[in-house]
Parts: sequence; structure tokens; C-alpha cells
Amino acid sequence: MEAEKNRKFRQFFTSSGRLVLCGKSAENNEELVSQAGTNEIVLHTKASGSPFCNIKEVEKKVNKKEVYEAGVFCAKYSQDWKHNHKDVEMHVFLGKDTHKTQGMKTGMFEVKKHKTLIIKKQDIENFEEQLEKEQEK
Repeated sequence: MEAEKNRKFRQFFTSSGRLVLCGKSAENNEELVSQAGTNEIVLHTKASGSPFCNIKEVEKKVNKKEVYEAGVFCAKYSQDWKHNHKDVEMHVFLGKDTHKTQGMKTGMFEVKKHKTLIIKKQDIENFEEQLEKEQEK
């Protein structure tokens, strides 16, 4: 049942095997943020037009490498990357730090507090190359 629910989202596994879910649209982002656990990590670019991504399985502490890998995955599908092809500034926060106020557009959230992470252009390009190689198989 859980695996079936997750198919709605883009999926990625970090190098340590942790599942990362990523929204595909404003409506999908809305659902993704709603299902994120209070202590699960959520990512979004500083610029609008980004999917929200959610690192699952918080029973074990998430390390910086996993957060960065999830950030690369999130940045790859962002409008910031598609339009600029430069480093992407990412916001990293917990599910409990998101808030929806009345009148906000679908897929938009307020974030109480976040950390900033810069995703390097070269890392996104390397990730894209890796995806292309996997699709060729």
C-alpha cells in the first residue's frame, strides 16, 4: 500500500538507500508536504517553481551527504535549474516547519525556519548524466 502511494511522486534513493520523494506539480507538491512527517526533512529551492522533496525514514539520523544528494535531485527538476543552469540555492527544513495559510495558492507553503544549502552546477550535471546512462540500460 505504501509503495503504491509513493508512485505518485518522483522517487530517488540516496547512496545509502534512503528513499526521497519529489513532487511533480503544484497539486502533487501539496500532497507531498501534507504526507511529510513532522521530523522528516523537506527541501525546496529558494526560487519558486520547484518541486518539494521529502527524505523518508527518519528513524535513523539523516547525514549531510544524504541531504545534499536529495538537494541535487530536487534542484534537477526545478525551474531555477531549467532556466539558469547555475548553482541552485536550496532551503532545507522539517515537515513541522511548514504552514499553509488561507488563500495561499496550491503548492505554496510558508516555512518557519530553514537552512540554506548550495547545490553545485557540476553535481546537477553529473546527476543528469547518471540518469541518462541508467535510462539507456
